[in-house]
Amino acid sequence: MQLVVARIGRAHGIKGEVTVEVRTDEPELRLGPGAVLATEPAGTGPLTIETGRVHSGRLLLRFEGVRDRSAAEALRNTLLIAEVDPAELPDEPEEFYDHQLMDLDVVLGDGTEIGRITEISHLPSQDLFIVERPDGSEVMIPFVEEIVTEIDLEEQRIVIAPPPGLIDESEAEVASARDAEGAEEDADPAGTGEDGARKDASDHVKKGDA
Repeated sequence: MQLVVARIGRAHGIKGEVTVEVRTDEPELRLGPGAVLATEPAGTGPLTIETGRVHSGRLLLRFEGVRDRSAAEALRNTLLIAEVDPAELPDEPEEFYDHQLMDLDVVLGDGTEIGRITEISHLPSQDLFIVERPDGSEVMIPFVEEIVTEIDLEEQRIVIAPPPGLIDESEAEVASARDAEGAEEDADPAGTGEDGARKDASDHVKKGDA
């Protein structure tokens, strides 16, 4: 399973370092020295991380064979892609990789079918499951402990206890992840949140508090 873990930014200094936009919650694991990463475009890589350091709150990387500013600048906007074992789990028990939750069935405590997860939206305030209902409409389920009561990967299902109005036919919150992102951007004009699938700002989700 491939996950985008960073995007290369501008060159830093004259010795081949680059800034990176981190897109993983585990940079120490995915972006440490010695890590070999595929790239997009593919012809740019693979790239092996030689050194990494934090400068003014930003991660700086140097890759093997990249020794000057021109070579570093040529890598700008390249995506760095890590190969991840699909069976691998995050360190925290309340965290899950996106690919583990995609296509899981969503049901109520009594077994009533709500739909299946087709998208996961990472917003600054919380993570959202975008659930496709049997009639083709979509409902957003916040990933918070008061609503998501059980995640059973073996049974491939998620049990929810929605508050009134969240999934009721007459009051369903029907929206796509793009609608969710747009609404969040209106409340967050600085654009601090990003969402996506393989090119996510976060490669896993964590159950939050309501």
